[in-house]
Amino acid sequence: MAAKRIRFVQRRKVAGFTQEGLAEHLSVERSTVGRWESAETEPQVWLRPKLAFALKVTGDELQDLLADVTITQTQPSERMNYALENPASADMVVVAYLHERLRRLDESYDQSSSTSLLGPAGQVHGQVKFLRENAANPRVRRALYEVEADSATLMGQLVWDVSQRRDHQAPLAYFGEAVEAARHVRDPSTESYATLRMSFVALYGEKNPERGVVLAQQAAEVARVASPSLTGLSLLHVAEGYAMTGALKECEDALKKADAQFDRVSPDDVAAEYYTVNEFSRLAGSCYLFLNLPERAEPILRTTTRALAAKKKSQAIALGNLTLALIRQGKLDEAASTMHRTIDAVELTRGGGGLNLAFSAGRELRQWRNEPWAQDINDRLLALMASM
Repeated sequence: MAAKRIRFVQRRKVAGFTQEGLAEHLSVERSTVGRWESAETEPQVWLRPKLAFALKVTGDELQDLLADVTITQTQPSERMNYALENPASADMVVVAYLHERLRRLDESYDQSSSTSLLGPAGQVHGQVKFLRENAANPRVRRALYEVEADSATLMGQLVWDVSQRRDHQAPLAYFGEAVEAARHVRDPSTESYATLRMSFVALYGEKNPERGVVLAQQAAEVARVASPSLTGLSLLHVAEGYAMTGALKECEDALKKADAQFDRVSPDDVAAEYYTVNEFSRLAGSCYLFLNLPERAEPILRTTTRALAAKKKSQAIALGNLTLALIRQGKLDEAASTMHRTIDAVELTRGGGGLNLAFSAGRELRQWRNEPWAQDINDRLLALMASM
């Protein structure tokens, strides 16, 4: 695998050195500086104070530069194979390779079926845990804990999806593992997101909105010190939990608190991608649907389904909720058309949330089961069930 310490290179240039100039300043070979920058080696301990002074950084800042390794080519290599056979030898390049593989899998989540992602994600997660348990270098072990928190979270999502949200214990075990790993490295954002995922299991799997509210509130409290976006997203699920119990005032209070967090989100927020206007609208629409106010949910969900075109699993959920809102208002032609779009999205992604909502809408259409358009929908649902 090819790697590079991009920030280290940038810092050298900002300090006014070429590779040759820095090598001459430190009385080392130019190739030595090159190997530092390609993450093949690290500066000797005795040389680091002089290197830090040359780059105009502190010792801790130099360590951060050296720890920041970017993988530029992700094919497996002898280095990775050697680390798996000799786990005590794992270094930051190996960590960066695993992190890059995980990032690519995570980016595929909204476009690919969870079934296709589960095997590769499980392999990465197993390798991360194995190397973390056996790493000799404390810095490498800490970095592996960080990757493990993310890989366990992704595994929880995928296992729950693949089980069609029927298996609650396995996902919760993965999310619990993610929480522990995040606490080990004091990462409140990842801890909050894993806790929030646990609330999803309570809300949508166990059908226990009271527990879902408690977990979502915990996620919001953890995120409050680190991420307005995750705080806002957690509060949206607090609102949804209250909506499930019919508590309109508490639901709308939570929606207002979530909206206030939206105004605080900045590009520096590490979790800004999770909390967007689209997510706010999707969950606000869901809340009004749970509160039996489909006429308020419909316009919100219409806008949201268009905006979520690039996030197929989230769009499938919004389409399923829009179908329900239309059915409950007696807008059957529009409901049938939207139902077909929901099934299209579920066939593509096999996302558990969209799948469950598609079948929920199918059940509500049973009173029209003798109508040709309803029979077409029922046939597609049966075919979908048979393919799972």
